[in-house]
Amino acid sequence: MNQSPVWHAFTQHGLGEPVPLIERAEGAWLHGADGSRWLDAISSWWVTTHGHCHPRIMAAIRAQTERLDQLIFAGWTHQPAEDLARGLRAIMPETLTRVFFSDSGSTAVEVALKMALGHWANLGTPRHRIVVMEHSYHGDTIGAMSVGARGVFNQAYAPLLFDVVRIPFPAAGAEQATIDALDAACREAPAPAALIVEPLLLGAGGMLGYGAATLAELAAVCARHDVLFIADEVMTGWGRTGTLLACEQAGVVPDILCLSKGLTGGALPLAVTMAAERIFESHYSTDRTKTFFHSSSYTANPIACAAANANLAIWTEEPVLERISALGTMQAERLADISLHPRVEAPRRIGTIAAFDIAAPEGGYLAAIGPKLTAFFRDRGLLLRPLGSTVYVMPPYCVTGDELDLVYSAIGEALESLFDDLQTGSP
Repeated sequence: MNQSPVWHAFTQHGLGEPVPLIERAEGAWLHGADGSRWLDAISSWWVTTHGHCHPRIMAAIRAQTERLDQLIFAGWTHQPAEDLARGLRAIMPETLTRVFFSDSGSTAVEVALKMALGHWANLGTPRHRIVVMEHSYHGDTIGAMSVGARGVFNQAYAPLLFDVVRIPFPAAGAEQATIDALDAACREAPAPAALIVEPLLLGAGGMLGYGAATLAELAAVCARHDVLFIADEVMTGWGRTGTLLACEQAGVVPDILCLSKGLTGGALPLAVTMAAERIFESHYSTDRTKTFFHSSSYTANPIACAAANANLAIWTEEPVLERISALGTMQAERLADISLHPRVEAPRRIGTIAAFDIAAPEGGYLAAIGPKLTAFFRDRGLLLRPLGSTVYVMPPYCVTGDELDLVYSAIGEALESLFDDLQTGSP
């Protein structure tokens, strides 16, 4: 077979690593064209919530393909989008009255940033500063990279990125320093336009968690200074942290909310940015220059919206939160066992997500142990993709206890089999 012309995401092709060809998927399993199969223990990059090819979602997609495939969403509308917007209004915080569609987590963040800047500009009090949290990640478009951590992900593109105000990550015992840093940033004139955070858990930054009380304090500081609070729940939303939104655990309602990934159950790309009414009102005018100028060709694609409506039906009609709770318990039990291994450091869990660091000669995203672990798991029928020396397990909610046992058994085997490599750092 000729070499594939595909340039894969986050893949260094020069390493010559195998790229499995997946033919079909069902539940928590991926099936390869050669008959192999892999347990998807990271929900295919955190998107698949109820399981692959969920019957209700697939049926909704098939039905929609027979009615309407695509429609310009600038001044036109369709029923799947109208139904989805009303469905989101029904289950999301009631003050988030407006639903703006886009197509990925990165673009949901871009929309949120533009909404925040446009809000203050239209009020005649332009603000330009955005406050962000150290180690955060919000996507790979220019605005999203600008508000994320600077480093290996984006160092080549530094000339394109805009300056932001950074506050420290609220590590255990140092939470007040983060709160004080935000308060100080908000007191500088002119005040910032917004703070953007990943609530409770920073994903690509290393599955770093912080407390609900800290999140509540950050939101309170923003409210005192009339700084918009943007919650990027692209990864943390849709039950990953144990509740529909991570913000719920802090009693926080953001001014702007970013959602994607699990919005369609992971079946199709779709995103929404939900906003409080005052943000819509600042753009509402007979003056066309105050229009919110953002769109993409596939904004609110009808087929993707149909998938999302099926996802909402699953959430409202099935015991999803009970499944999430049960998965969280299973994860806690298995994490407790693996945490006894001497090479396991900083075991942590929130909701359905379990993570730990491996004691290795080098840490971070480019740690040499990362590709070795990925290959080790792939050879044992698992899709696990560690963040360098950080191993995390984030399966779909349909995963069984026996399937999780396969995951943690392989993790235990990896810790033993790669022990010498971990000590020496050898290739």
